[in-house]
Amino acid sequence: MTEKLDVLAIAAHPDDAELTCGGTLIKCADAGYRVGVLDLTSGETGTRGSAGKRMEEAEKAAKVMGLALRENLGLPDAHLEDNQENRLKLTSTIRRLSPRVLILPYEQSRHPDHAVTVYLARAAAFLASLQKIEGEGVAKRPEKIIYCVAYIEHGPKPSFVVDISAQYERKYEAVMCYRSQFEGQTEAGELFPTGQPLPELMRTQSLHYGSLIRVMYGEPFYLRETLTVDDIVNMGVKSI
Repeated sequence: MTEKLDVLAIAAHPDDAELTCGGTLIKCADAGYRVGVLDLTSGETGTRGSAGKRMEEAEKAAKVMGLALRENLGLPDAHLEDNQENRLKLTSTIRRLSPRVLILPYEQSRHPDHAVTVYLARAAAFLASLQKIEGEGVAKRPEKIIYCVAYIEHGPKPSFVVDISAQYERKYEAVMCYRSQFEGQTEAGELFPTGQPLPELMRTQSLHYGSLIRVMYGEPFYLRETLTVDDIVNMGVKSI
């Protein structure tokens, strides 16, 4: 069976993808696309749980989301570096999986590993098409890179929001597979505490993003490039 993917989310730690773009990944899988997640580390330096436990939880979450593939690059948690060795390791994986779309965290994130993930993945995606760089797979780069801006208080206005109303409950289920990380917690990753339990806080945030496009639940994303519109008469979301 082919390993080639339509969509690949690259995350620093297991649970990052579920929190920031889990609903979108589920929606893509529902639409018949081959969707995968590549975790760069096992989150072994995290305060709660262990690397082994988080790997088990990641596999459970992958099944909930309907992923075609989930892998871990085995880089060191909290010591993630954008260096040539890591670039080439990730370049080889991107070539092998040949995703059309990459989903990355936003570079101005609270956790240093999240920012490094962006620089490392962008470099690897570019290098993936250079014929003289050795490695498995076909020399080819992804067509599109999009950035998760969920929970980023100081980030840009989203370029677009994905309606995940039909997928939200499965997103929640995938996130809560990580009981070692989230059970009884009031904050996680970029989610600052408000006094709400984490599930309630996540729902509040998703309701907010959904309201921006006049739906129940949404996930926000940012693009560096400008989108094209072919038909201005049938654009979504009313202005007034």
